[in-house]
Amino acid sequence: MTWRTCFRAPAIVAATMFSTASFAAEIEHQTDYSIALAGLPVARASFHTELEKNRYTISGTLHSAGLVDIIKRTSGQTRVSGIVGRDQLRATSYSMSYRSGSKARAISVTFRNGNVVRASMEPKRTPLPKNWVPVTYRDLRNVLDPLSGLIIPAKARVCPNTLPIFDGESRLDIQLSPKGTRPFRTRGFEGEAIVCGVRFVPKAGYRKGREDVEYLRRLNTMEIWFAKADAVEVYAPVYVRIPTKLGPVTVSATRFGG
Repeated sequence: MTWRTCFRAPAIVAATMFSTASFAAEIEHQTDYSIALAGLPVARASFHTELEKNRYTISGTLHSAGLVDIIKRTSGQTRVSGIVGRDQLRATSYSMSYRSGSKARAISVTFRNGNVVRASMEPKRTPLPKNWVPVTYRDLRNVLDPLSGLIIPAKARVCPNTLPIFDGESRLDIQLSPKGTRPFRTRGFEGEAIVCGVRFVPKAGYRKGREDVEYLRRLNTMEIWFAKADAVEVYAPVYVRIPTKLGPVTVSATRFGG
């Protein structure tokens, strides 16, 4: 698991690191997550949502924890702003930056009506590998950001569903399939969660044949659980499980609106 992946591929880990916001009134909302590998803590994440009238902002941080923090300290920040529509959240700007040891990267994306109008990444990936699948103009149409993209209005179908995600470099589909419901309890929430199977479908902006990408593409046992926030007509992830060769990666909400 790479820390870049934690923020940039929602279906892998970061996909679960989202906050929720009320569509009716000004509100501030906090959601916290614990990330573990084979039961051992590796990171913590926190997300804060602010809503004013029809505009929202979600700010998030991630920090390594446990032995990982001793071996290679890692931290990241992400932020998305946009407009609350009738049936979805539409981002206008998204940014993500992270540092892991001596490596660092920053990504920025500007959206308009669901389409990408500007995207930048520093440092740039140069030269591009020969097996690189380029992002085309068509790939940047009608896409969602990796944060508010997984906040689903209560009146919409959670799964089955396909979420077209662009994270600033890669274009991927997150395919959700229904797997029933499960009880879930954490600070601020107790009730039934909707369980969705997850398929990771890379589309563009990646190295074709790369081992970790191919592993995720073939994997059919990932799960994301969505919970409905109290008195808020949206669903957001509270749990994710991704099997790996080293043991399962899990992300669990330790606070969900409490």
